[in-house]
Amino acid sequence: MINETVDLYEYFGVPRGENAGGILTSYVPYATHEVSAKKRPAMIVFPGGGYWMLSDREKEPVALRFLSKGYSSFTLQYAVHTAYPVPLVEACMAVAYIRENAEKYSVDEEHIAAVGFSAGGHLAAMLATMFAEKEVKAVLGERNARPDAVILSYPVITADPRFWHEGSIRTISGENEKLAERLSAEKRVTKNSAPAFIWHTAEDDGVPVENALLMAQAYRAAGVPFELHIFQNGCHGLSLANEETANGRDDTRLIVPNVAQWVELSLNWLALRGFLVR
Repeated sequence: MINETVDLYEYFGVPRGENAGGILTSYVPYATHEVSAKKRPAMIVFPGGGYWMLSDREKEPVALRFLSKGYSSFTLQYAVHTAYPVPLVEACMAVAYIRENAEKYSVDEEHIAAVGFSAGGHLAAMLATMFAEKEVKAVLGERNARPDAVILSYPVITADPRFWHEGSIRTISGENEKLAERLSAEKRVTKNSAPAFIWHTAEDDGVPVENALLMAQAYRAAGVPFELHIFQNGCHGLSLANEETANGRDDTRLIVPNVAQWVELSLNWLALRGFLVR
């Protein structure tokens, strides 16, 4: 397995600012004389944490799950305690880096996806809709940073105070109301946005389900392919919703077999979009 970490700032020759992240970790099968080379879809994992921390439960276990399904998997340690545009630029760096190094990582460069959880879901939503912003181009120029699909898992989406996750929006916007409005992801969907698989639970009391509904409505209005799943039961932060990501806790709320189906559902949707091992 190619299990390595890459400093994206160093790779792109970009000065590293205070609180910067930009560390990409790979989980990619080796091709050997006994195992023929294959072209694999890629999955980049953005863990949640309110833009204040990165949840380990939503990081490596998710990457390994997609690895087990044939994907070249990656996790991104993106900047926290840091306002826009830093996390988005780092996410775009990750896509551009994988695309430029597709041969090394056995990646099909036309099938690169990202999965984000909670605040990481907001980052994935920005990546899907804001990959060509001026702040991104100032760093990456005309490199292709557009993902080919995203999975938005109980995502933070809106800056509407009726439904927002206040901490995430205040942190990513630096408490600037005008910027917060610009980063309200449901308002950034256009016909050029990356297709999205969106899932949430109706019971989520951390990030209201309206976030997923607003994003789905925006995709519908823009005519961009999407799939939406709202599960009846389940708290916020379920990750894989199984024993592995319950982390040995007594809290059985983190193990919800019905919700755990989101992985297979998303894989089926991605397969329909050509995300296959070739």
